Amino acid sequence: MPVRKGTPTVLACALSAALMLTGCGALRPPAAAPAPAPAPASAAPRTPLPDGRDAANRAPARIPGVGPRTHARIPDGTTQALVVSGDAVDGNVASVALYERDPAGRWRRTAGPWTAHNALRGWTEDHEAGDLRSPIGVFRLGDAGGRLPDPGARLPYDHDEEFAVSGTGFLGEPLEGSFDYVVAIDYNRVPGRSPLDKERPLGEEKGGGVWIHVDHGGPTQACVALPREDMGALLRALDPAREPVVVMGPAVVLAG
Repeated sequence: MPVRKGTPTVLACALSAALMLTGCGALRPPAAAPAPAPAPASAAPRTPLPDGRDAANRAPARIPGVGPRTHARIPDGTTQALVVSGDAVDGNVASVALYERDPAGRWRRTAGPWTAHNALRGWTEDHEAGDLRSPIGVFRLGDAGGRLPDPGARLPYDHDEEFAVSGTGFLGEPLEGSFDYVVAIDYNRVPGRSPLDKERPLGEEKGGGVWIHVDHGGPTQACVALPREDMGALLRALDPAREPVVVMGPAVVLAG
């Protein structure tokens, strides 16, 4: 019995130098000379812990590779971000990594990087149905589902046979199993519904059904596709309490 039932649709997608500790000695001054004033505590070099724990204190306040303009689009309440960084504006291969922000505001990579595919023709900031490009932006991740049973997802998960897909991709590769696990990207969709839901608030011409799903070995129509084992790991990691988002686009744009 599915957790939620959506309306079937033909979908637009076919996914840390250690400081050198320098010691210096001083000659004992003559007995009559006053002792030198101790150096301020702040002048002492900071010694990193040998097990790497000090690295946590040097974690960046901004996600690596994500520039100030893009970073500003991440909601203040978000502490989990999946970064999909494309190899080129017109490329269809990307690197994906999951980052989490601690209470002090520092971001750390907690999973990945994973290699992924995006749309055949690359990326766009003005996505339209059928343009074979993935939308650039920061989008909420709140709903998941798939043809296979819930693998332990924290997001609401719609287990439904309607996630079945057949046919071949752009390289002639079989598409079967691509929707075994999916996470809906909140581009032109109603949040809080099954990924299968077909309502398009921006209109049908702006596309929709943009998901993170199982990689079939080739580029997609608009989605991000991750290897099967990584999709399972992602579903178990995404935590709705962290208000997760996906930050997606070509690396040169994300750096802006």
